[in-house]
Amino acid sequence: MRKITLFSMFNGMFIMLFTVLSCTGQTKKTNELEVVKTEVSVTEVQDDLTYLASDELMGRKTGSAGIEDAAVFIENKFKNFGVEPYFETYRDHFMIEDVEGFNIVGYLEGNDPELKDEFIVVGAHYDHIGLGKEVEGDTIANGANDNAAGTVGVIQLAKHFSQINQNKRSIIFALFSGEEMGLKGSKHLANKLKAEELDLYVMFNLEMIGVPMKAKDYKAYLTGFEKSNLAEKFNEYSNGEEVLGFLPQAQQMSLFKRSDNYPFFEAFNVPSQTVSTFDFSNYPYYHHVDDESEFLNAEFMASLIEDLLPGLQKMTNTEEKEIKMID
Repeated sequence: MRKITLFSMFNGMFIMLFTVLSCTGQTKKTNELEVVKTEVSVTEVQDDLTYLASDELMGRKTGSAGIEDAAVFIENKFKNFGVEPYFETYRDHFMIEDVEGFNIVGYLEGNDPELKDEFIVVGAHYDHIGLGKEVEGDTIANGANDNAAGTVGVIQLAKHFSQINQNKRSIIFALFSGEEMGLKGSKHLANKLKAEELDLYVMFNLEMIGVPMKAKDYKAYLTGFEKSNLAEKFNEYSNGEEVLGFLPQAQQMSLFKRSDNYPFFEAFNVPSQTVSTFDFSNYPYYHHVDDESEFLNAEFMASLIEDLLPGLQKMTNTEEKEIKMID
């Protein structure tokens, strides 16, 4: 935290008060960082989730009209928050054979003259499979938990960080398409950023966070748990709360390699991991037409996103890169 001189005390106190009030939250001191605790609106989460998983978007298949509508929705959110495009526009185009896909990539520059050259990527895939096996006349695989839920999480995190403007490191908010076709969008973006020699610190991915886990003492699990100290440091940054934990099934089923974190790990060899709450017992509608927003828990999602904020804030502000791969 910056030292406040007598000359600047009044101005600094005013700025801090304005920041806190504008975020309708409160500050909490964690390891010398003033963490701004904001409330995530359950109504906002529910409304965004309902739209992204609506029949109108027809399952958000890459290359479809539905995913175009989802992309416009995300772009408008970023514009309203003041999150800038990382490239010339928000869209990062790529091809999957004859299908055109595009990631949506927003950017908040860090406010530290040196640390702003280090980046954290916060991501999720916003595509889904389009149509699925018919059940009682319904063929639209709405993809509420997979992965409108993660998309809403990234949108809310982008909103929070744009409001408080306290990130020393720069943050890229990336929504990927082509995930359901083999992690194509994230592979494209990871390789593109690697070619630019981006200094990537951590890739933090959200996948299927729409319902709470059963009988766990942590809020979400981290894929590739043993590959880095991310969970350990994240919980430390969260005032010792058990936000992220280890799920044995995630290791057994190699989930580390099955979401958009993995291309970043391959390209950069830095901590690149996925946060999820789908524990194989708490949600029966994976790639199913009944993966609808009505079966998700918006109140839990808002609570989880709030719990992710302190750890991410601290991650963007530590003087050294404390999160590291484990040999």
